[in-house]
Amino acid sequence: MADHTLVFIVLGLTLAAFVWGRFRYDLVALTALLGSVLLGLVPGDEAFLGFGHPAVITVAAVLVLSRGFERSGVVDVIAEQVLKVGDRFFLQLVALSVTVVVLSGFMNNVGALALLLPVAMRLAREHDTSPSLLLMPLAFGSLLGGLTTLIGTPPNIIIASYRRSVSGEAFGLFSFSPVGVAVALAGLAFILLIGWRLVPQRAGKASTEAMFDTANYLVELKVGEDSKANGLTLRELQRELEETIPVLAVVRDDKRRAGHAFFGVLREGDILMLEAGPEEMKLLEDKAGLSLGVEPEDQAEAADDISGERVDPVQHQPSDDSNDQRTERKEKKDKEKKEKKKRVDTEGLELVEAVVRTDSMMVNRTVSQLRLHNQFGLHLVAVARDGGRLKQRLRDIRFRAGDVLLLQGGESELSESLATLGCLPLASRNLALGQPRMLLVSLGIFALSILAILLGALPAAVALAGAAVVSLLVGVLPLRDGYQAIDGPVIVLLAAMIPVGQALESSGGAALIAEAMLVWGGQWPAVVTLIVLFVITMMLSDIINNAAAAVLMAPIAVSLANGFDASIDPFLMTVAISASCAFLTPIGHQSNTLVMGPGGYRFGDYWKMGLPLELVVLAVAIPMILIVWPL
Repeated sequence: MADHTLVFIVLGLTLAAFVWGRFRYDLVALTALLGSVLLGLVPGDEAFLGFGHPAVITVAAVLVLSRGFERSGVVDVIAEQVLKVGDRFFLQLVALSVTVVVLSGFMNNVGALALLLPVAMRLAREHDTSPSLLLMPLAFGSLLGGLTTLIGTPPNIIIASYRRSVSGEAFGLFSFSPVGVAVALAGLAFILLIGWRLVPQRAGKASTEAMFDTANYLVELKVGEDSKANGLTLRELQRELEETIPVLAVVRDDKRRAGHAFFGVLREGDILMLEAGPEEMKLLEDKAGLSLGVEPEDQAEAADDISGERVDPVQHQPSDDSNDQRTERKEKKDKEKKEKKKRVDTEGLELVEAVVRTDSMMVNRTVSQLRLHNQFGLHLVAVARDGGRLKQRLRDIRFRAGDVLLLQGGESELSESLATLGCLPLASRNLALGQPRMLLVSLGIFALSILAILLGALPAAVALAGAAVVSLLVGVLPLRDGYQAIDGPVIVLLAAMIPVGQALESSGGAALIAEAMLVWGGQWPAVVTLIVLFVITMMLSDIINNAAAAVLMAPIAVSLANGFDASIDPFLMTVAISASCAFLTPIGHQSNTLVMGPGGYRFGDYWKMGLPLELVVLAVAIPMILIVWPL
C-alpha cells in the first residue's frame, strides 16, 4: 500500500477520533504519531523531535508569560478600569470586547479570556444583566485578538515556523498584523453592533442563587437523642449514608463551624446546615434519624397560612388587625426571612464558584476519584451545566469542561486548590486571588523579549523562552505555577501532530490533495481556491483543535501555491487566519468551551452569531490577504 494512502487512513481515523471526542485530543494525536512510526511513515529516531520544535517551545513560553501577567496584578488593573463604565450595557460590552481583543494580541487568548471572565460576571451581577449577552462576545473577541500578532494564537506560531522550514524565513512578530487587525476590527464592529443581539438571552443566570437555587435547598437538620448520627463524625455519617451530601456548617451552642473544618463527633442538639433536595432530606431522615428543625416563628407562620388570620397564642381570639395590616406584616416577615436565608447562605462559609477548564484534571472524573475533600479540602455543594443546576447525585456526576461548580473550603486554600484542579474562579464572593503585584517587572521582561525579536537579535522561540525563564527566576510566578501554566494536552498535541503533518507532505499526500483541488477548480482563478481553502480550514477548526487544523492544512496550502506557481505567503496566511476562526461550536476552541457553563449556552447557540461572523471574517480577510500578500 502506498505511503500516501496509509497517511490518509491514519489522518482519517485521527479526525474521526477528534470529532467523536471519546478520548482526549492529546492521546489521539500521540496514538496517530505512534501508528505512523509503526507503519514506517515517520522514522523512529525522529518521532519525538516535535517536542523540541520551535513552535512548541514558543507556545509553552507564551503560556508561562501569560500566567505571569495573571499573577502580577494585571487582572486587578483591568478590572478596576473596566468596572468604571457604569450601568450602560453597550459601554460594558465595548469595554470588555475591546480589552480582550487587545490583550489577546500579546498573550495567550485563553489567558486573556480567563482574566476578564470574572470581571464580566461581576458586571452582569451588579447590573442584573444576563451574562450570556457578555460572555460569547468576550470569547469570540479573544479569538479575533489572537489573529493580530505572531504570539496571539498557536496557529500563527505554527504557520510562521512552517514558512521557515519551506522558505528559510519565518513570518515576523507583526507580519500577521495588517490582515489580522483589519479582520479583528471588522469582527469587533459586527459583534458590538449586530452580533450580541443574535445571542440567546439566558435570563437570571448571573446570580449564584438563580443558577444553583441554593436558597430553596438550604435546610437545617437536628441531631436527636436517638439519631444514628449521634456519636458519628461527618465522614462516618457520609459513609453510613453512602452519599456525599455537603454539610455547610455545624451549629453547636449557638456557634457556627464550617462543615469542611468540623472534625469532631456529632452529639444531641447539634444542627447541621446543609444543601439538600427532597430525596436527600428523606435519606437523612430515614438512615440517619435527623429531623427537620422548625423555629417557633416558623410554626406561627404555618398557623397563619392554615387559618388565614392572625391567632393570638394566649387569647386564641382573632386579632382586630385589618386585612391590609396583616398582609403588610406578612410581607415584611417574608422579606426578613428571605434576607436571613441569604445571609445564612454566605455568612462565614467561604463559598466560591469556579468553571472547569478544558485542561482540568477534573474532566471525566467524579468527586470520589478526585478525593476533593481529603486531598484538596473542598466540599462540592452543587454543579451547574448548560445554565441550570444538575439534580443527580453529586457522587455520580462526571465533570465536563465548562461545568460551573459551587465549592466550599478554607479561604486560604481555595486559590491554590482551584489552580491545581484546573478550575477558573469566577470570584463571585470577593475571593482574594493571586500573588503580590509585579506588574512592571513582568511587562518589562516581556517588552525586552519583543524588542529582541523585532531587532532580529534572537529567534522568537529563544527570546520568549528566555523571558519565561527570567520571569520564574525573579519571582513573577513560582516555578510550580509556571509548570502548571503549560497546557500539557496542547503541547503533546502539537508535538505529536507536527511529524504526522510532515508525513502528509513527504509521502506526497498533500500534493495529491492539492492536485485534486486544482483539477476540480482548474478553470477558476486562484482567489476562488483561496476561498475554498479558507472555508475548509475554518470548518475543520470548528470540530478539532485549531493547532491541529493548522498543522494539517499548511502543507496542502504550500502544494496549492506551487500548483498555481504563486507565492506561498497568501496561502499560508489564509490557513493562519481561518484556523483561528472557530465560531460555530463550543468545542472548536477552549475560549468557547470556557464560557459555555457560566453563560448557560447550549451547543446550538454558537452558530447563531458565529456563522454571520465567519462570513464577515471571510469577506474581509481574502481581499486584505491579496492586498498585503499578493499572488
